[in-house]
Amino acid sequence: MKEALAKEFVTLLENSIEITGDKVKVLKPEIIKKYARKLAEISALEKGPRAGAARYITRCIAQQMGIVPASIHELYMARGTGQLKPTFTVPAINLRVQTFDCATAIFRAANKLNAGAMLFEIARSEMVYTDQRPSEYTTSVLAAAIAEDFRGPVFIQGDHFQVKPKAYLTDPGKEIESLKTLMKEAIAAGWFNIDVDTSTLVDLEKKTIPEQQAVNVGLSSMFTKFLRDAQPAGVTISVGGEIGEVGGHNSTVPELRGYLDGFKTELAKLDPKAVGLSKISIQTGTSHGGVVLPDGSIAKVNVDFNCLKELGTVAREYGLGGAVQHGASTLPEEAFGHFVQYEGLEIHLATNFMNMWYEHIPASLKDEMYKWLRENSASERKPDMTDEQFYYKTRKNAVGPFKKQSWNLPEKTRVEIVKAWEEQFTKLFTVLGLKDTARLVAQTVHAKVIEPMEKDYFVGEAAAEDVSGMAD
Repeated sequence: MKEALAKEFVTLLENSIEITGDKVKVLKPEIIKKYARKLAEISALEKGPRAGAARYITRCIAQQMGIVPASIHELYMARGTGQLKPTFTVPAINLRVQTFDCATAIFRAANKLNAGAMLFEIARSEMVYTDQRPSEYTTSVLAAAIAEDFRGPVFIQGDHFQVKPKAYLTDPGKEIESLKTLMKEAIAAGWFNIDVDTSTLVDLEKKTIPEQQAVNVGLSSMFTKFLRDAQPAGVTISVGGEIGEVGGHNSTVPELRGYLDGFKTELAKLDPKAVGLSKISIQTGTSHGGVVLPDGSIAKVNVDFNCLKELGTVAREYGLGGAVQHGASTLPEEAFGHFVQYEGLEIHLATNFMNMWYEHIPASLKDEMYKWLRENSASERKPDMTDEQFYYKTRKNAVGPFKKQSWNLPEKTRVEIVKAWEEQFTKLFTVLGLKDTARLVAQTVHAKVIEPMEKDYFVGEAAAEDVSGMAD
């Protein structure tokens, strides 16, 4: 790091750190806590060397304070073998807006319950419309952990690292390389949990399940091999597979067996010693974001919990931790207890927390964002859509363009939002059985400290890509 830049950050943090070359040393942790949000703000709102320095310094500080990006693989393997009982379901939370503040709410809820088994995630599509690359996202999460005195492994996940069907059919080599490049960027940022989603290429027109799943099997095994070669020494990345696109028909046992049998065979061809999947995502009746009715309310969803339990049991026969439920955040609160009852390994939660944010922001900002949507997302409006349906479907698109405004909300509003999030996370974590899971994490997860490479934090910003139609 250049001397002038290092000196600037040492001064900003009131000499609570020392920087020598590429080495950052923590001197006064209590002072650093006061500036955690400032580091995250520089990372989120600036570009270039200052943003890179804020991200690199934050990760170095966090790891010295016992906040370590880690893989959840070992915990899931312990669930798969029965070493850990199915008494909890891991929430994987997509942080789209005010990521630092939302993460502080999560860590506050976790600290109250001594919880440790939760994933912070963001999908390939969300990175674009929320304007958050992996190193920025990691910085917001780790800075929040510093601010809230959270200690232990922090599980950050790439959700729906998805192959775009149109791009793949046009130029498969280019699309594969683009996803590999993203995976390398994510690993460098401390993402040691990756959901490989090639389920968009399942071809239900084929006669047999092996034929339907052939491309999905081939690509997911290839990407798993790639991740195994790219993972840092001492880390086993938690890799998730997917057998059916969320929003389609409910998954079946024959589909699951067809996929897992094929995956095992194909991965063995690539590398007989390669570690396979830790989990499998299935479809049980939900959809991402829920289905919004003309009046703006969300349609009730009937989740097939028996399907979740049955497929989770089969997944464990193959050595996985269990089955994963996507698109769960808009379910009624009384439904969440069923995920533990039916032994769900992991559920993905996103939309409701963004909905809560929209409910709390000033009306003037909301009006401004909706005006932007009318001008910039009009192509997504179908003829029969009401205004409520249009805004609900598209308002995620306005998150990135209004990121600065979300950071600069009035303090009173920001405090109210964080409080609402904290209450919601506390309720969810309680129902999902997360109390005292920090102890289970400590028993099973051996988080290796991976020193960040300074060069990874001083690179140009990745070009935005077209993510229309991709899952989030």
